[in-house]
Amino acid sequence: MNWWKLIASIIICELAGVVGSVFTFSEITGWYTALQKPFFTPPNWVFGPVWLTLYALIGLSLYIIWIRGADRTALKWFAVQLALNTVWSIVFFGAHSLLSGLFTIVLLWLAILATIMKFAKISKIAAWLLVPYIVWVTIASMLNFSIWLLNP
Repeated sequence: MNWWKLIASIIICELAGVVGSVFTFSEITGWYTALQKPFFTPPNWVFGPVWLTLYALIGLSLYIIWIRGADRTALKWFAVQLALNTVWSIVFFGAHSLLSGLFTIVLLWLAILATIMKFAKISKIAAWLLVPYIVWVTIASMLNFSIWLLNP
């Protein structure tokens, strides 16, 4: 076990969440509160613990791929999905753009799927660790879409 790579992998992913939270945190009690939201919207307190856990799982997945000597394509897809994850927070919460947020989250979902497929060729465990992430982003996509419909 390479502890340095494990810690670095998790920190890289958690930092993506920290960057996104800079744009999200103040808007949760401001702009986001004023939006019409669908009945299935989770309470605000759920998002922090869920994302903290997901970023740890994403980091663990990266670690497994890193120590197994991943190919460049797998790591590129990983970097793309992590960047899109951060960009979504900037676009949706920072820019208050529901439609651009929807476009970004669809790209994010596709990038996560591509990452899972690439990781599965290297490690089934690493791929499965990303499944809760794509499930949560699926819910977030439906939420983003519904908010866009409810707030013309």
